[in-house]
Amino acid sequence: MQQQVHFTTLATADLDAARTFYCDGLGWTPLLDVPGEILFFQIGPGAVLGLYDATAFDGDLGRPPREHDLGSVTLAHNVDDAAAVDAMFAATLAAGATPIKAPERTSFGGYHAHIADPNGVIWEICHNPGWRVDDDGTVRLT
Repeated sequence: MQQQVHFTTLATADLDAARTFYCDGLGWTPLLDVPGEILFFQIGPGAVLGLYDATAFDGDLGRPPREHDLGSVTLAHNVDDAAAVDAMFAATLAAGATPIKAPERTSFGGYHAHIADPNGVIWEICHNPGWRVDDDGTVRLT
């Protein structure tokens, strides 16, 4: 098996709140939006994030509905500078995010904040001076 992930799908209890957060707060454009069922966003070359209505998600897996806790998963978005962290933090709060950690300097020389989307998905918004992506898509961490 090749070392890659093409789809990451998260069960979400409130798809409409997720749509507002991701479209209005993050400014993302859906790759596919099936109201009441699923939202897909292209998040990188060959990579898609799916936000799937939790009831439909459980039905697709053939299991009874259950409680979904996404508080143990963190997604991260790296930006160019501290001002971009501050701006994205404010935009996500305006779109329904819950603040977890206000923007602050990090021990590694960067600057970051943490928020939770309306369904509890934790996002790190980060400026990391040691992060870069080569032209071929390889991530470099220094």
